[in-house]
Amino acid sequence: MVRIFNITAVLCSIIIRSCADDSLYVKYSCISPEMKKKLISDIYDNVPQLFSVSPDVNGNDICIRQLYREDIDDKLCSALERYISLLSGRSEQFAMITLANVLDEAMEELLKAKISEYQTDSFSVVLNTNRETTGIGLLPRCHCIWERKHRLSQSCNRLDDYLYNFLLIENSILGELIDKHIFLPKEFFPDLNIRKCINVCASPLRMSRDFKEIFYEKDSVQYFSIDCNTDDPVKENEAVWKRIIRSAESQCDIIVFPEMLGNNETEEYIISKLKELTRDEQERIPSMIVLPSVWKNSMNTAAVLDRWGNVVCRQSKQNPFRSEFCGSGYLEGIRTNNVVSILHYEGIGRIAILICKDFLNTKYMEQIMRCFRLTLIIVPSFSTGSYDFCRSFDLCAHDDCNVIWINTCAAMQKGKEANFKNIGYVRKRIGRNDDDSQKLCEMPICEGAFNGICSQDCLYTETIYGV
Repeated sequence: MVRIFNITAVLCSIIIRSCADDSLYVKYSCISPEMKKKLISDIYDNVPQLFSVSPDVNGNDICIRQLYREDIDDKLCSALERYISLLSGRSEQFAMITLANVLDEAMEELLKAKISEYQTDSFSVVLNTNRETTGIGLLPRCHCIWERKHRLSQSCNRLDDYLYNFLLIENSILGELIDKHIFLPKEFFPDLNIRKCINVCASPLRMSRDFKEIFYEKDSVQYFSIDCNTDDPVKENEAVWKRIIRSAESQCDIIVFPEMLGNNETEEYIISKLKELTRDEQERIPSMIVLPSVWKNSMNTAAVLDRWGNVVCRQSKQNPFRSEFCGSGYLEGIRTNNVVSILHYEGIGRIAILICKDFLNTKYMEQIMRCFRLTLIIVPSFSTGSYDFCRSFDLCAHDDCNVIWINTCAAMQKGKEANFKNIGYVRKRIGRNDDDSQKLCEMPICEGAFNGICSQDCLYTETIYGV
């Protein structure tokens, strides 16, 4: 079956390379019904295996059939290869886009089966084996309850505007980044199909900075690193566990903690606590737990756990933060690994963790968001509030991508208290008839924070609905 995926990747690669002017995709969206029927008829003449002859509900004589594993044989694949070669030689771009659209529809059930198969793997590779030569990676596309069918079509013209079952990954957009894909098990969010929404929680955790900052110079550039070894890691980890237990009382699906407030023992501590619970108790814990990131071995990494105490993935920060100490600039001395983890789930789509500066770096954020057509970005932060995250939220909303952002009171600096009116936000895509005030949900800081008084129990909840 890999052969038909490789053929599809070749077709997509030819289309993208031949459509140097993306206005062609706009023109294709406006072709006449007569031309569309002619193109479909030509495909039928050359690859009849993609169609059934019986009339469809609209009275058309030719309709696309669903392919199953037993239908993918040498006869079908050879016919496709000959036809693609013919269209490519004639530079018939409209016909090639139509063929890609037909293949996408014909393989809908095949790709659903692939999603089920991938859900049993710890991570998944792309469907095609010719990614290096074509520059294209193909994956089954999980749908999202708040994503528009024609997302981006008014502002960004791409081939995958016409693909609904394939996720098309272009190496030219991905660049040097390494993508790692995790298809979450079907039971990961067990209530999503019933509720048609997800409940999210976020906690700023605490006011104290228990880590130590280390300053050094290398090649005339000033850097800072973080020593996360603290005097009382148990107390810190107990505070994280307390929020997780409280979030369970709110029937939370996802809980998110800030950047840099983890320590070397946090992950192991929370995993052991989760595994000590009974099965019934575990089922009440949030499905996804984004732990506070830990600065270790020159990497700033957030671990993502499930309710059973398994590590779903670990996402490292890729873009160093610049800060000022005593009037001088210092760069966060992190080592980047260029790996970005994408979590796939039917009904939610695609989730990524972008730690603070990774989200603020607009070019990087848009690169990740549009390459994988993200539908949810989770942003753990440690920010003095000097940067306007809300502007980036709007870019995401334009792309049907929701955002969960949480900061921490520990980042507050004297004289910058005004930046901390809100300690977090959830930016949601809402329906056109919904109350506009619901699109940006604020997490107001507690009154005691400005006086150095931490309540030690702040936990914010919000619900993201389908549209």
